[in-house]
Amino acid sequence: MAKQPELILEEQLVGQLQKLGYQLVLIKDEKELISNLKSQLEKHNNIRFSTAEFDRVLNILNKGSVFEKAKTLRERQHVLKDNGDNLYFEFINTEHWCQNQFQVTHQVTMDGTYKNRYDVTLLINGLPSVQIELKRRGLELKEAFNQINRYQRHSFGANSALFQYIQIFIISNGVNTKFYANNRNQSFKQTFYWTDKENKRLTNILNGFTSDFLEPCHISKMICKYIVLNESSKVLMVLRPYQYYAVEALIDRVKNSNKNGYIWHTTGSGKTLTSFKASQILMNLPEVHKVVFVVDRKDLDYQTTKEFNSFSEGCIDGTDNTSNLVKQFLGTYKDKKGEAKNTKLIVTTIQKLNTAISKLKYESKMAELKDKRIVFIFDECHRSQFGETHNRIKSFFNDIQMFGFTGTPIFKDNAVKNDLGKRTTKELFGECLHKYVITDAIRDENVLKFSVEYVGRYKRKDSATEIDIEVEDIDTKELMESPKRLEMITDYIIANHNRKTHSKEYSAMFCVSSVETLIKYYDLFQRKKVEGKHDLRVATIFSYVSNEDDADANGLLSEELSVVEEPRALYGLAAHSREKLDEYIGHYNVMYGTKFSTKDSETFYNYYNDISKKLKERERSPENQDNRIDILLVVNMFLTGFDAKKVSTLYVDKNLKHHGLIQAYSRTNRILDEKKSQGNIVVFRNLKNVTDDAITLFSNKDAIEVIIMKPYEEYAKKFNDAFIELLKITPTVNSVNDLKTEEDELAFIKAFREQMRIKNILTAFSDFKWEDLAMSEQLFEDYKSKYLDLWQKVKGDNQKEKVSILDDVDFELELIHRDEINVTYIIQLLIKLKSKVQSDVSQTEKEIFNLLNTEANLRSKRELIEKFIKENLPVIDDNEAIPQEFEKFWNIEQQKAFNQLIQEENLNPERTEKTIEDYLFAEREPLRDEVLDLIDGDKPTLLQRKKIGDRILAKIVAFVDTFVNGIVS
Repeated sequence: MAKQPELILEEQLVGQLQKLGYQLVLIKDEKELISNLKSQLEKHNNIRFSTAEFDRVLNILNKGSVFEKAKTLRERQHVLKDNGDNLYFEFINTEHWCQNQFQVTHQVTMDGTYKNRYDVTLLINGLPSVQIELKRRGLELKEAFNQINRYQRHSFGANSALFQYIQIFIISNGVNTKFYANNRNQSFKQTFYWTDKENKRLTNILNGFTSDFLEPCHISKMICKYIVLNESSKVLMVLRPYQYYAVEALIDRVKNSNKNGYIWHTTGSGKTLTSFKASQILMNLPEVHKVVFVVDRKDLDYQTTKEFNSFSEGCIDGTDNTSNLVKQFLGTYKDKKGEAKNTKLIVTTIQKLNTAISKLKYESKMAELKDKRIVFIFDECHRSQFGETHNRIKSFFNDIQMFGFTGTPIFKDNAVKNDLGKRTTKELFGECLHKYVITDAIRDENVLKFSVEYVGRYKRKDSATEIDIEVEDIDTKELMESPKRLEMITDYIIANHNRKTHSKEYSAMFCVSSVETLIKYYDLFQRKKVEGKHDLRVATIFSYVSNEDDADANGLLSEELSVVEEPRALYGLAAHSREKLDEYIGHYNVMYGTKFSTKDSETFYNYYNDISKKLKERERSPENQDNRIDILLVVNMFLTGFDAKKVSTLYVDKNLKHHGLIQAYSRTNRILDEKKSQGNIVVFRNLKNVTDDAITLFSNKDAIEVIIMKPYEEYAKKFNDAFIELLKITPTVNSVNDLKTEEDELAFIKAFREQMRIKNILTAFSDFKWEDLAMSEQLFEDYKSKYLDLWQKVKGDNQKEKVSILDDVDFELELIHRDEINVTYIIQLLIKLKSKVQSDVSQTEKEIFNLLNTEANLRSKRELIEKFIKENLPVIDDNEAIPQEFEKFWNIEQQKAFNQLIQEENLNPERTEKTIEDYLFAEREPLRDEVLDLIDGDKPTLLQRKKIGDRILAKIVAFVDTFVNGIVS
């Protein structure tokens, strides 16, 4: 069957949208877009704007970033009429979302840095609200994603910038369709499939997706109710389908019944965002007096409050103590500024809530709430100690509803017996209102698979057969804590940590069985660091545990802090343990320039929060390498309720099982980028059977193959198979030069990209070595050089008139990019080169020139570095002077290149320098008009503007790429 052309797909989609109720409007350009906007806003608001009045409306619309415009979209507006009166209006009706004006248009042309023509645009009240980009069948969705990113850079922000009001993007090749919020910072990994309530995907844009997701009332509801404006990151976030269905189920439950219920969404699937949106909508229902979000332990209280406030700034004042919690319940609470806060949404810990309803001193105050309609939402409701407090809450309040969120429910098989017997999640909360298990999340690419390696498994001889068999759950203290074993494990981690974390680009956690064992491990890491055997930054944290030796070893993560009382970080710690913790915090203070200690609970939690912040802020770009934590050594803390996308690895020397195991493993499988292809679990105990049991419990027996990655040998075979396919396209490295068409080049790019993807997975295995593969390392590097030649050709060709099929191909350079390989690294090699005896010179030279060919961030600098090696390096006598001489050479070449750019294009030097500074600061290419303003003298004619503007922009981008990017770590 012939591939479906984009145009036919577009026409069929537009026809289907018309049947759903969208009015077709033909809009060619920005002028017609603005004219249509005026008439639609007038129709929606039942008013008329004069020309001057509408200019004031456009002035409102033109201001701000995408994030600020999303706020503007949702706010009530007013302008002054020509006669001085106030004229009130809205851009969108957020409360009655069906009562908006819905239109569809296609092939709108916008002229920014480049002229772009967009496929299909959905307009709500005349504003572009949903943009749909289509690719023909067989092409990757990622190409449509990259195309939208190109529009973001080149034209969405041009002129009146009305396309910055887009809230949701849709990308489709007909058979596969995904959606995502308008957030330029996200990667392709943050695009989502739409599903029905049972998590069945609706991927065909013409068969299911459009009628379900793009139906006017539904898409308007998604925009008005289910997009979250994240205040801390200043970005838009849209709920995924399972989050949407969970919130809808909770709202329905509260509106139409007094029953309880729970949501089972696997760990790592965005539970905080779901619970925030549910809380936000429920607290606005007139029948609800308060919504109380309950977490366990103060560290989670801090994290959840922080995350909730990031979604809606200042929406929550975390309750510092039980007295403040009571005041929040009563509406008499004042914040630290002394301002009254009568919030309908409270975040608190289960400990404080228990105290508020059980202590005599609060009884009379809390009594007036007994008959109020209060909704309780419990975070991580799998906590085994929860039963008693649960009953206390139920008996204290008369008109409440209780909802639980959990990634790992308690069933009969994993329930822990306490004074109330074995209690399951269903017994506590009633029926499950929505389920999204780990197999669903992996299938939808919302979390990663686990790569589990078992290292140092223990065996004994079978008395009947005399054959060595593996033994599960050996936990004799003599064996498990023998100094030889602990040192071997420490050495293994030191030897393999770089490959597990892509040269420390990601962090790891190491969970151990007890505080006593943790101390031994930490001291081993510290001693070996002093001896110069590693440069890893190891941090640790531990607090009061009910049994430091974890003697019952039941594998269920025990709570480290008392559940009934306010948390006291150091209560119960032996003097020796406390002294050790203070010693380790001292090491932390030296590493990071901080001043933490164990002197009181507040200082300890500041230490906890600083570790949390450092792990999470690794996600920021650019990352502050001085704040990097490589390994966090813990007993129980951080193994539940903590998310950091740059944690990729968990080392395990601790018995885990059931929900404790899944919770701990799930610290590693957050989606981030192409390089993070799996969560790495390295287990130093015989936990194979309990791992399989836990997966079966929380999904099914067949799920093991879905959740656990295949063994090393299978990926080695996949790599070799991919190599065979590569050779069919390009039998030799030089045959890449002979590829005749863009289609041939695209085939090579895709084939080698697949090779890179598999190699990225392979290198995380401890067993990885090139000798196992059919392709040698040098041959891989040679093909990589040709691959980068094509990337540079596409990236550098800004003069072409027509769009190339290679323009939106994702070369996934992050798979081969190494942060440590930069100009500074090359300078160190140059120093080595000068220090070598003559026989070793050629090898170091070869290494340098190989890096210049195969490292993407060095290729633009290759010619200059080669010039320095040939002309300057031979005449430098003092090796220590090489860095200074190179810097002097670089500054001279940079100034020469800048002067040449100014002369060739007749640019104003001061304005050009300022434009380059703005480009570096904003990380946004200057628009064509901004570039043309740099020209001194006569401006180009209308016909010349595009060609000359594009040429100057290409030179500015190349200048920055050569002389600024990648110069230092």
